[in-house]
Amino acid sequence: MGQEIESSHFRQKDFQRFQSRLRDETRLLGEWFDQGAFSDSDKVGGFELEVWLVDASGQPKAINEAYLKLTEANKLPVVAELAQFNVELNSEPRALHSDVLSRMQTELEDTWQQCSVLAKQLDTSLMMIGILPTVQEQQLTLPNMSDVKRFRALNEQVLRLRDGRPLMLNIEGQESLRLSHGDVMFESAATSYQLHLQVGLESAARVYNAAHILSAPMVAISANSPFLFGRNLWDETRIPLFEQAVALEDVRATDGRKISRVTFGAGYVESSVFECFQRNLDLYPVLLPATTDAPPQELAHLRLHNGTIWRWNRPLIGFDEKGEPHLRLEHRVVPSGPTVIDAIANAALFFGAIEVMANTKIPAETRLGFERAKANFYATAKDGLRADLVWLDGKKASVLELLQYQILPMAKQGLEALDVDKADIDLFLGVIEGRIKRQCNGAVWQRRYVAQHAADMTQLTQAYRERQQQGLPVHEWSV
Repeated sequence: MGQEIESSHFRQKDFQRFQSRLRDETRLLGEWFDQGAFSDSDKVGGFELEVWLVDASGQPKAINEAYLKLTEANKLPVVAELAQFNVELNSEPRALHSDVLSRMQTELEDTWQQCSVLAKQLDTSLMMIGILPTVQEQQLTLPNMSDVKRFRALNEQVLRLRDGRPLMLNIEGQESLRLSHGDVMFESAATSYQLHLQVGLESAARVYNAAHILSAPMVAISANSPFLFGRNLWDETRIPLFEQAVALEDVRATDGRKISRVTFGAGYVESSVFECFQRNLDLYPVLLPATTDAPPQELAHLRLHNGTIWRWNRPLIGFDEKGEPHLRLEHRVVPSGPTVIDAIANAALFFGAIEVMANTKIPAETRLGFERAKANFYATAKDGLRADLVWLDGKKASVLELLQYQILPMAKQGLEALDVDKADIDLFLGVIEGRIKRQCNGAVWQRRYVAQHAADMTQLTQAYRERQQQGLPVHEWSV
């Protein structure tokens, strides 16, 4: 949802105009799907990394406006996030072959280094972690919201649809957390590492469905968000936090059904990812009715509306340098951190595994029902590497076994099929294998540290930051 808008206040006629243009653009997009009017340059990957700005004691520091002036002056690919203590680092899209993974690593390391140097000018440092252990509820307030109109508008519209009722947080994990909050700023406590995969029209539906199946093992291997406000909750607490932070549970879809704006989804697509955009039009009330004079071919209203529906696997429409539309999948389940090499390893696992799963002779989605894939996803969000899943053969197995004996070999096979360099495959999948063998991801390390040193969130944050700056993958961190 990177599009800025001109105003954060709307009238009824704004919703009517937006809905009309959304309807026209959805119809046009449907015609493009029927005509196959998409760029066929698939197998292109990239990422977005959301990070925290923190002070010397590891507390969130709400200075992204000043920080973004520095990064803009230095032409770095950094944009604002919801809170003033968050920013997002973006990558260049790259064809998935040859030394792509090491080039992604170099790019992220360079960006991270330059961004860190600039942060020091503001007595600040960067941290990549799903939920910052030191963040407090009283810091997640509107005065700390970034000065971006679409964020203000989002908050106003969510509260309007809730008739002003506060948002409720109720997470049952190893401990419990129940809170009410008067705005959407809880969302800013959850930071992600979003993987993008450009796909061709013919493969898009299979890729979309496969991404849902792979979401559970991806969450398990990458979980990095066990603590919120000092409570020990889910391994990937970011997932229920985000879902509840903008929850419209009492708001009905246009057909009367309950819907969620942050969602794993309602089912696989049957023949085309256009079904998602049709569902956007048919079921989801417009949140940000910011109309523009852009021609229908730019799909400005459709893309803005899609950006306010946070599917954990979200289809996107983009345009290449020639103005041709292309299809992308945004895989949103992976948290930020712990290190650059961990992040690229997560990308390697996903890009490799989905290459195989989306091209099996028997579609994986015919072997695992959607509700089971969904149950697997929440099981790993809650229990991480301790979870048991039902897999494609209908049998229950530990996620560690599935990662070791099925997902990891699948990723290796997929990266080889993409002609990725063997050295890259060995390096980055070796990081994944190390996590599996040591049964350690970011969430596990954080809990182990607390078990040994007591539940001091400032001490945990400082120890995490020290190890992150050393750059070793998380399974090699000392406790």
